Amino acid sequence: MSQDPSDREQQQSPQQEASPSWRQVIGSVLAAAFGVQSKENRERDFQHGKPIVFIVTGIVFTVLFVLGMIAIVSTVTRTAG
Repeated sequence: MSQDPSDREQQQSPQQEASPSWRQVIGSVLAAAFGVQSKENRERDFQHGKPIVFIVTGIVFTVLFVLGMIAIVSTVTRTAG
């Protein structure tokens, strides 16, 4: 017994119709940053997510990433010589 695709769309849980959780937003930003975002998650983000949440999360991630790289490089160059 296979279901009609339109029947499956109507049976989506309320969580699938709601905005993505913070965990899902962070996971999506990290996956997108490294180029491994799944089509399913990307579609969920575009259909139910608010752009400002992803923009702010992406900016925060980028700042933390750059500061982390600066800290690593500073530590390596200080210990090397």
